[in-house]
Amino acid sequence: MAKAEVKKDIFWVGAIDWNVRTFHGHTYTTKRGTTYNAYLILDDKIVLVDTVYGPFSHEMIERIAEIIPPQKIDYIIANHVEADHSGALPEILKLCPKAKIIGTAKCKEGLYKNYYGNWDFQIVKTGDELKLGKKTLTFVEAPMIHWPDSMFTYCKEEKLLMPNDAFGQHYATSERFDDEVDQAALMDEATKYYGNILWPLSPLILRKIAEVQKMDIPINMIAPSHGIIWRRTPGKIISAYVSWAKNETKLKIVIIYETMWGATEKMARKIIDGIIDSGVSVKVFDVNQSDRSEVIKEMLDARGYIIGSSTHDNDMLPTIAGFLEFIKGLKPQNRVAAVFGSYGWAGGAVKSIENILQDTGITLAQPGLSVKYVPDENELKSCYEFGRNFADKIK
Repeated sequence: MAKAEVKKDIFWVGAIDWNVRTFHGHTYTTKRGTTYNAYLILDDKIVLVDTVYGPFSHEMIERIAEIIPPQKIDYIIANHVEADHSGALPEILKLCPKAKIIGTAKCKEGLYKNYYGNWDFQIVKTGDELKLGKKTLTFVEAPMIHWPDSMFTYCKEEKLLMPNDAFGQHYATSERFDDEVDQAALMDEATKYYGNILWPLSPLILRKIAEVQKMDIPINMIAPSHGIIWRRTPGKIISAYVSWAKNETKLKIVIIYETMWGATEKMARKIIDGIIDSGVSVKVFDVNQSDRSEVIKEMLDARGYIIGSSTHDNDMLPTIAGFLEFIKGLKPQNRVAAVFGSYGWAGGAVKSIENILQDTGITLAQPGLSVKYVPDENELKSCYEFGRNFADKIK
């Protein structure tokens, strides 16, 4: 494979995982695969910034060997402990056992508990520098973006930020840079990545972006540890992160429902008609037929949510219950919602869903709508008005 030079004497030496389809314990689907990005910096001192997932160790080592003998590596920067970025450390350190690992105090603790290696480790804090010769690396602690050990590495001479998981995407391609790929696909994956991994950390992300801006470090390229490198439009992804972190929304409604025998689905379809006729964009998901991580991607910028479920044992159905518990952990802010559902001899689902939404901090825009058994013509008209009224309220 041809050498991928990111900046002068800085090379991508990562790995492409074309076939992975789930991530984070199957909680996240990766329909486009992913990459594990690592970067090799050549100077008086030679540095490897991050590694790759363990099964791809030899792919990374082969790429390094095409540029320099791996034994020449002086430092390995560990921006993050998670195995998809640190898994190759044991293998690469067999080739350069005298290399010093650099990371945060939490990183040192985490690496030891993962690999139990007696490695030479240097702890760094925000503002610490490592002079390589012509180039200088500056470190910025970024705890809980998205692990306690997380750190950014910045090369000031090249105005290059290597922020590990921040600004990344799960996107496997033969291209390395933003201007070489389909922009819609790129932003689709970046949105999905933020929504499923970073959304609950939004307040921290806003503060970290503000901190970096106060440090007055110009950035003309962002090289994350998953997916595409932002060499033409780094400002585009930074602006997107600011918008997502502020919980800014679009005039869009996402409907998520679970149905037992189809009555709740009939209600959903009429609610959809009301929303469409009001001129508001709507996305609709049967939670049993949908990819949860794709649903969350659509929820990230939606102003309103409508949740529906049939009643079973005086409560909501189990799949929508699990989905709502996951949403609760994402902590969406500045959203409004409404709830609907059908029931047989007794209700309960609508009230249970409303309680969870309120616990999550989501405002209920209108009373819930319940229908006994299968909705009749008048009840379907009520569903239509329910959707229309909700759409009007979020305008």
